[in-house]
This record gives sequence, structure tokens and C-alpha cells, in this order.
Amino acid sequence: MLSLVLLLGCIYALTSSRWFLRLVYPLAYEEVITETAAAYGLDPHLIFAMIKVESGFNSRAVSAKGASGLMQLMPETASWIARQRRLAYERKMLLEPKYNVDLGCWYLASLYAEFKGQTNLSLAAYNGGRGNVQRWLENRQWTGEHETISQIPFPETRRYVERVQAMARIYRRLYPEYSPKE
Repeated sequence: MLSLVLLLGCIYALTSSRWFLRLVYPLAYEEVITETAAAYGLDPHLIFAMIKVESGFNSRAVSAKGASGLMQLMPETASWIARQRRLAYERKMLLEPKYNVDLGCWYLASLYAEFKGQTNLSLAAYNGGRGNVQRWLENRQWTGEHETISQIPFPETRRYVERVQAMARIYRRLYPEYSPKE
């Protein structure tokens, strides 16, 4: 019985320690992410969370639907962003971390501007499409409030918003050194 109590105590100590949790919730590309997030006025913890959820920090990730890179940009969306910014674009460039994070952060910043700084709406639009989110709001299918995330019509988008928001809270707690300077 004593060994079981000791074992449970060790497990609790491990799982509540910051160094262990940092193993479970690692970072990569910190400099690229923090600099790019700052350039677009975004919370780097949110970008870390999005990348953890989207690609698990695998810059070579390609989804079954064709989304590519750290921020899992769809080729059509990335091409549109590049045209808006007058940047070169080739699909293979989406696997370059700096390019991918730059396009993804620019896109998220544009969604924040469109949705008046509301994180839930911007994340839903990033995942489910800005037109869909506009339609949900117009048809009163979703208010955009955190308390009504369960109303998001697309289950994948609903889970995405919840996961990214939860992950961002974890990253803020584990990596306070990346908090934006006031």
C-alpha cells in the first residue's frame, strides 16, 4: 500500500512540474513565431497553440486535404495571401517554417481585423472559412461568444476553437517568458 501511495505521489509530482509539462507541450521555431506574431500584433502563445494543434510543430506536415506546413495552410488560401501581399508563391514554399508562419499570421491578423478582434470568431474562420462564420453570425446560428461555442455548426471547427483556446492557456502558463511586452 505504501508503494502505491509513493508511486501516485511521484506521478503527481511529475505531472505538476513545469519541466515535465514542457516535455508534453514543447516549443519549436520560437524565434520565428515570436517575431512574426509581434510583427502582426498577435499573441505568440496563441500561435504556438495553433501550430501545436495544426501540425504538432512538424514543418513538413501535409494533411489529407492538402493543408501544408506548421500552420496547415490550404494551397488556395496561401496563394490568395501571397497575391494580396505581392509575394512569390509556390506550393513547396509552404513547408518553409518562416514563410508558412508569416502567411498564417498575416491571415489570422486579417481575420482579427474582419471580426473586430474576437479570438473565437477569428479561429473559427481560420479553420472553417470566413464566409461560413459570417453566415453563422448573420443567420444567428452562433453568437461568437465563448459560452456558445457548442453552437458552431461544424463539429471539426467547434473542436478546433476549443482545443486552440485550451492549448493557448497551457502555453501561457508554461512559457510566460513569451508574453508580449507592454
